[in-house]
Amino acid sequence: MILFRRRRHACLIVVIILFIAGDIPAQESGETPSVAGMRGKEADALYFDAVKARIKGDNAEAERILEQVIKIKPDAAGAYYDLARLSLPARPERAIDNIRKALALEQDNKWYRAQYGEILAFKNEYTQAAEVYDKLAAEEKFNEDYLLKSSLLHQRAGNYKKSLNAIDKLIERTDRDEEMMMQKYQLYLKMNDVEGAAKVVQELIDMDPTEGKFYSLLADIYDNNKQPEKAAEVLKKAEQLFPDDPAVQLGIADHYKKKNDTIKFKQYVRKALLNKSFDAETQLVLLVNYMQEIGNDSAQRIEALDIARQIAENYKDKAEVLGVYGDLLSLNNEREKAQEQYKKALAIDPSRFPVWRNFLFNYTERKYADSLIFYSGKALKLFPNQATLHMLNGIGYTNKKDYMKAIKSFGRAADMQPEEDKQQLADIYMYLGDAYNSARQYAESDSAFETALRLIPGNATVLNNYAYYLSVRGERLDAAEKMSKKSLELSPEQATFMDTYGWILYKQKKYDEAKKYIQKAIDADPQNADGTLYDHLGDIEFKLSNKDKAVDLWKKAKEKGSDNAQLDKKIQDQKLYE
Repeated sequence: MILFRRRRHACLIVVIILFIAGDIPAQESGETPSVAGMRGKEADALYFDAVKARIKGDNAEAERILEQVIKIKPDAAGAYYDLARLSLPARPERAIDNIRKALALEQDNKWYRAQYGEILAFKNEYTQAAEVYDKLAAEEKFNEDYLLKSSLLHQRAGNYKKSLNAIDKLIERTDRDEEMMMQKYQLYLKMNDVEGAAKVVQELIDMDPTEGKFYSLLADIYDNNKQPEKAAEVLKKAEQLFPDDPAVQLGIADHYKKKNDTIKFKQYVRKALLNKSFDAETQLVLLVNYMQEIGNDSAQRIEALDIARQIAENYKDKAEVLGVYGDLLSLNNEREKAQEQYKKALAIDPSRFPVWRNFLFNYTERKYADSLIFYSGKALKLFPNQATLHMLNGIGYTNKKDYMKAIKSFGRAADMQPEEDKQQLADIYMYLGDAYNSARQYAESDSAFETALRLIPGNATVLNNYAYYLSVRGERLDAAEKMSKKSLELSPEQATFMDTYGWILYKQKKYDEAKKYIQKAIDADPQNADGTLYDHLGDIEFKLSNKDKAVDLWKKAKEKGSDNAQLDKKIQDQKLYE
């Protein structure tokens, strides 16, 4: 959407002058000169009141007064013009109607015509708007603004040749600058005119022969249009002229990437990323982008982390560098090394909330409960109003099985979390529901889960957890089954959700169906299947009269670390206890 703005006060003065100049001649109005003069003065006074209302920001009052002006003076072109401006952006049809009335009265007024073009652009009628500015540019001596608007609007309409024509006229009137030339370059690319785009970039090189990035841009044009020989020739020249320019190094790296030359690609990426012409933050931003691009390629990840290590070693006193290095290590699942970098960063500058947040998220596993409680407490002294920190503190206490403190922390998190971020707020209420359930405060738990689902009805984890707790308590099994089934529809490959659905079917005495889902959950990831899954499958086998198989599965559950207090008794007595 394009909406052109002018200086407010200048426009008001112009409109006032235009309005006053539009008094109705007495001989044409059918009134005596004295009556017409009185009505004209009344309209003028009202118009000034409208201007004052607009300056105060009371647009509704300004519109009301302008409507009165028009009743008194129907050919007040300036009033229609001002009404048109007041109608945007809420009422574009009213705006177009009023500006056309103004133009019908004064068709050559350049201010009205420019406003007409602006309204047409707002209504996405780009071609018509561009034509308005084309005519204005042809008639006005100082037409740079009109030419620029014309070019942009023709481009929006897909009229690339007309857009290019307007830019060329603009360049004739002004000095060539990089921004205008880059706009020309983009237009040629949209027209699939490779040589035209290349010619523009060559002009940029001629304008500033000391800038290596233009050579990389020229090579990129040729590479993207299956002319690798020309690209290689340009880059060879660029490297000779600018051997230490990081933009040239990145351009060469990209060239080799397109040629699938991994060795050369990595060689030039390393050169660019470690180039001292970049500051540390730029180097790390480029490195993060590079790591995201290489995805799960382990060899290239190791290479990238080695580069990150070198950058971090060069900037040991910069907290932001160490923090990003920690993030990269976390992405590579090197948590202990990541935590070491986060600690160093926070020792240098403890005021960096993103570093605290990422540092704490690495402690959310149960075995790190004490660390999460301790460090989240330190962070909360610095950022007492951050909902995320209270939530993480609550997770720590949940993992410590101190549910009352967890409930208190989650409650504070919910109070402080802005309602606009519904996903985060729903997660907080889910954690609160977990903690209440563990504390056996079931009504409060259900209420928290219902709140989470009102915020995000399709939150699969909330649906799963709520359904599981209801099934364990043997309550509202039909509702639990529906919620669990919906969670599986949303995340069909999630083993935990399969387990929940199977367990609900078990509670409904649908043992054959239950067995199918629990077994499917185990088969989804046999190496990491936890003890609870084997415990549940053992209970199902017992109900299916397979006692020996059930006992074997309970033993497997114990080996896997199930925390079911009844498990030893079930194994010893070879009997099911629920």
